[in-house]
Amino acid sequence: MTYILTTERLYLREFLPDDAIHFYTMNADYDVLKYTGDVAFKSVDEAKLFLKNYKQYKLHNMGRWAVCLKSNDEFVGWCGLKFHPSENLVEVGYRFYKSHWNKGYATESAKACIDYGFETLGLKTIYAHAHVDNLASHHVINKCGFTLVNEAIYDGMPAKLYKIENLKS
Repeated sequence: MTYILTTERLYLREFLPDDAIHFYTMNADYDVLKYTGDVAFKSVDEAKLFLKNYKQYKLHNMGRWAVCLKSNDEFVGWCGLKFHPSENLVEVGYRFYKSHWNKGYATESAKACIDYGFETLGLKTIYAHAHVDNLASHHVINKCGFTLVNEAIYDGMPAKLYKIENLKS
């Protein structure tokens, strides 16, 4: 297995077909999806199909990656960079099992993804957004060094848009 990124406690890797159970289970939790605008998968097979058709790695040399604990290889969530062609921007995003909230994994993995975007991909700007009421996500975004751009409707929900600039470019 090839690691895309490693941090002190985590490694990030491309999704595997066996991750479908995690996508299904994690997204079945109302609290995990509450601020996302996403709909839960109807079955593990639907999650498998999503992963089978996930082309971000090949199309854009980036994507969302599985976040796993180094200590025991446990899948705790996902984090990564997503290219939005219609807006010509890259956004960092993350989602974790509720049992792994408040452990710093979102911040740790998001910071690693931002560094990857700037240092490996040469990006000049990375964006992030969060529902206006998702205080935990705003906290992660702020800890990563983003600055507020504006508030807008994103995926049909009120959100705050943030950005961070590559100071080395």
